[in-house]
Amino acid sequence: MSGETDALITRAVELLRAGQLVALPTETVYGLGADALNPAALARIFALKGRPADHPLIVHLPPDAALEDWAREVPASARALAAAFWPGPLTLILRRHARVPAAVSGGQDTLALRVPDHPLALALLRAFGSGIAAPSANRFGHVSPTTAAHVRAEFGDAVPLILDGGPCRVGLESTIVDLSRGVPVVLRPGAIGAADIARVTGVAPHAADADRHGPAPRASGLLARHYAPRTPAELVDGAALPGRLAQLKAQGLRVGVLALRRPLGDGIALDDEPAAYGQRLYAALRELDGGGFDRLLIETPPPGEAWRAVHDRLRRAVA
Repeated sequence: MSGETDALITRAVELLRAGQLVALPTETVYGLGADALNPAALARIFALKGRPADHPLIVHLPPDAALEDWAREVPASARALAAAFWPGPLTLILRRHARVPAAVSGGQDTLALRVPDHPLALALLRAFGSGIAAPSANRFGHVSPTTAAHVRAEFGDAVPLILDGGPCRVGLESTIVDLSRGVPVVLRPGAIGAADIARVTGVAPHAADADRHGPAPRASGLLARHYAPRTPAELVDGAALPGRLAQLKAQGLRVGVLALRRPLGDGIALDDEPAAYGQRLYAALRELDGGGFDRLLIETPPPGEAWRAVHDRLRRAVA
């Protein structure tokens, strides 16, 4: 890394050790980071985001961190998944070690952990030498940021330092797998799918909506309304989209459209390949949200496992 980047990492570590906040890039979205072992620093995250205190955070670890320092029970499946997918967009929920503040888990007995796959985030984590709690760097419930400019637009000067790592490569939040109850359960879909998890663990994970193993831990991004633009939005099937657009315009509304393959009206068209769509989704929603529209129409993406994470985010965005 360049001397300028090294200096920024040094400054970021100083701020984190002083209990301040630092925004950092990951492969998924930008995170609002604080020392995961400092309750006062964690309180700054909740206050700035307007996040409910019972909504848990995800702790980002350096690659050489010992899971036993963070979780009091580390099943073989957790070690296998970490070896296969870390650094990467996979979050594991395990039983929280007593040394980890309960505030990081929203008061729960569990803890969400991952190692991000971004060179700047990894450099910061290695230099800091401990865990960084980092939910998405946006106001609670709003569209997640995938560029440093999105973070600046969200918080202005309220964040002392924003590390600019360019646009996020994945663009959707990590897959969350709960391993705290004996069987793997996918609580939030992401780039790493159920088939990937089954291939590594030898066990097909349960879906959250088919969970038969008692109450699931609360986890990031699972509220009915989340990842949401401030402009009212609705999902519309492609065949019905032109008619719905005409109907709203006849009511005198200014309408922004997020379509597949080809733009429609005042809008943006995204690729119909799932990974490319997901990588651009939040930036497109933010652009439309800032366009002064009265309503947003989002063309429903195709069905299928490859689109599961996109459907999850859009369903919550329009709830």
